[in-house]
Amino acid sequence: MPTEAAAKAEETLIHVLWINAGLSCDGDSVALTAATQPTIEEIALGALPGLPKVAVHWPLIDFECGPEGGADDFMAWFFRADRGEIDPFVLVIEGSIPNERLHGEGYWCGFGNDPDTGQPITTSEWLDRLAPKATAVVAAGTCATYGGIHAMEGNPTGAMGVPDYLGWEWRSKAGIPIVCVPGCPIQPDNLSETLTYLLYQATGQAPMIPLDDALRPTWLFGHTVHEGCDRAGYYEQADFTTEYGTPECIVKLGCWGPVVMCNVPKRGWMNGLGGCPNVGGICIGCTMPGFPDKFMPFMDEPPGGKFSTNAVGLYGNTIRRLRGLTTHTLDREPRWRRPGATAAPGVTTFR
Repeated sequence: MPTEAAAKAEETLIHVLWINAGLSCDGDSVALTAATQPTIEEIALGALPGLPKVAVHWPLIDFECGPEGGADDFMAWFFRADRGEIDPFVLVIEGSIPNERLHGEGYWCGFGNDPDTGQPITTSEWLDRLAPKATAVVAAGTCATYGGIHAMEGNPTGAMGVPDYLGWEWRSKAGIPIVCVPGCPIQPDNLSETLTYLLYQATGQAPMIPLDDALRPTWLFGHTVHEGCDRAGYYEQADFTTEYGTPECIVKLGCWGPVVMCNVPKRGWMNGLGGCPNVGGICIGCTMPGFPDKFMPFMDEPPGGKFSTNAVGLYGNTIRRLRGLTTHTLDREPRWRRPGATAAPGVTTFR
């Protein structure tokens, strides 16, 4: 039998308003279509127990309309939310937020047009309008969370993440901090799982979402790449490769896995398969606030890599040799497993 909270939740309609008009490549939207735990279809159709009814207004999949004047004018939902006619709703931002104060005229990026002036409404203006009215704000992907590629030193746009724009201490009207789900692109299930959690929380079926200091869900980003990596055992015994295509640890090729908070090696990319170092790709730190500047150049051994690999070298080489001896002993059958007229030592006979 469903609980009273679940039964009430199923009567609630929560809108998900997705703005993909920050500086981005839409890679996070594309990645979400690969989610399986749960799928975006399961979220949109309310196929999970206790999940409230959801109306997803997402440019990538919205089937009800064209940009304007369609069967269900897409931008109308955002204007309705601005007027306070939609409550509750979750606001999802994809892409970094440019600093529109850095130019005298024009704009860096916008989303729809102002019906009164016909001029584009900038992404930052939409944040100003909708964030105070949202039940929760989700920054999807590294660009939206921490600025990403567009926020590199020397960029002309002054790009930043949603927490930089709204403030790291910002809270929604429901008291929920900005929820950051980084990744370049995002791991599909990380985002779908986070959205599901917030939908349950919004209907009183889950406690406050646990976040770390970088506003990432702790159950997703509470451990390093190294801790979940298929190659971690090689690191421990100082087995480092200097070329691609081998199974050993790839830290000397430029992998930042030992210090990067990310669950992709443990979770895989789709259906538990893949994940950057699992398939031979170095970790470049795309889930970290310091990406990309603090992790460049990507293909060089990390600054602390030489020290750490040298430090583990003596221990690891010794352990590897000791294990080799043990393996040689254990890789043989017990001596009593052979035919003969008399019982070998280790065999008990009965007469």
